[in-house]
Amino acid sequence: MAKHGYESGRLNLPFVGHCSFGKQPICTDWSKIDADVAVLGVPFDMGTQYRAGARFGPRGIREASTLFSFGHSGAYDFEDDVVYMPVDKVRMVDCGDVDMIHTDTMQCHANTEAAVRQILKAGALPVMLGGDHAVHAPCIAAFSKHGPVHIVHFDAHLDFVDERHGVRYGHGNPLRRASEMKHVTGMTQMGIRNVSSSNRSDYEAARKAGSTILSVRDVRRLGAKGTLAKIPAGKRYYVTIDIDGFDPSIAPGTGTPSHGGFLYYEVLEILQGLVKRGEVIGMDLVEVAPDYDPTGITCFLAAQLLMNFLGFIFQERFERPGKAKRAASRP
Repeated sequence: MAKHGYESGRLNLPFVGHCSFGKQPICTDWSKIDADVAVLGVPFDMGTQYRAGARFGPRGIREASTLFSFGHSGAYDFEDDVVYMPVDKVRMVDCGDVDMIHTDTMQCHANTEAAVRQILKAGALPVMLGGDHAVHAPCIAAFSKHGPVHIVHFDAHLDFVDERHGVRYGHGNPLRRASEMKHVTGMTQMGIRNVSSSNRSDYEAARKAGSTILSVRDVRRLGAKGTLAKIPAGKRYYVTIDIDGFDPSIAPGTGTPSHGGFLYYEVLEILQGLVKRGEVIGMDLVEVAPDYDPTGITCFLAAQLLMNFLGFIFQERFERPGKAKRAASRP
């Protein structure tokens, strides 16, 4: 039986060492990224309308992700009978954080867009850790030369406000801003529910822009298979996940909790099916605010969801000829 590296080297338990995402190597020189996955923190929360604190989301998610640092051989899932994220086939790096300029939203967004463009230039899959949902606008803007893109959006809120009191780039605006970009050809928005920051005209504008809007109850009625059928097949998908799309019973650490949200497997099964319908080219996970969750379960949820989703993405690339790109060519 082959021996794992930790039998002759360091055991490297989750609580030992630095808190990079999944305890993966750090690469803060973005001109030298050589990886299949690049994780980037965007600790911006100046777009919030209620409780701040998502600026500490990237740190919290990174710390929680050490529990899922499958550096020994990958992660075996007995239900799927698959070893996900094998270390000899998928290389991940943590690129640190985008520099934030306090009180200057537009400079923060410019810094974010430039960083994501560097990751894309390197040919890696960008995974952004927010930060509030305002960061989605510059993240998706960075894909202007990588379209067309269909956005898959999990959230309690529509985030389709156009402008209020001159505010166009807060956390209630990002999907509206994305819809105005030429490379964004449509979106599927799931989990939208109850009293929201968007009004009736925002919903009308979203549908006119090509959005399919599904509530949590819609998704439950449809099931994972029926929900996936609502998402156009054969597209390039960018996935944006607001942690408040989940029910606050499992994700209390967020600034704008909304009861009646998703449970873990409801989202995970959609993500697992999504990778078979098209190509996932990027993602962000936002609105984790650790200070509102003394148990830390929100950060663990975020880290576990991302790790599993990445596993699905690369397993599909391995199994689908012509899609493996650099990952499949690694020794």
